Amino acid sequence: MMRLNMLLLLGVVFTALYLVNVQYESRHLFSELDRARAQAHKLEVENERLQVEKRAQSTSARIESLAKSRLQMRSANPAITTYVAYAASAAEQPGADKPANSSSSGRAK
Repeated sequence: MMRLNMLLLLGVVFTALYLVNVQYESRHLFSELDRARAQAHKLEVENERLQVEKRAQSTSARIESLAKSRLQMRSANPAITTYVAYAASAAEQPGADKPANSSSSGRAK
């Protein structure tokens, strides 16, 4: 009977120690989860701020002023525009889609 009581007492002690360990791990994981949620919230706020800043930086007036000041670009006008003509080959001209020496024009026999 004494051995059974000792065995049961050891079982209760080990179970109690296991329960304390599980509760400790649970608290530790909960605190990590809380930190991760706070970090996620901080990143969401930062992302929103950056999106607003990106929209402000990409306005057409700002881009045009930067192009003029930093890149020395200027608006296109007919005086500085160069036009390039494309000479189409004979095969690409209208009416040239029929073969020259085709006697059968797709008729079924």
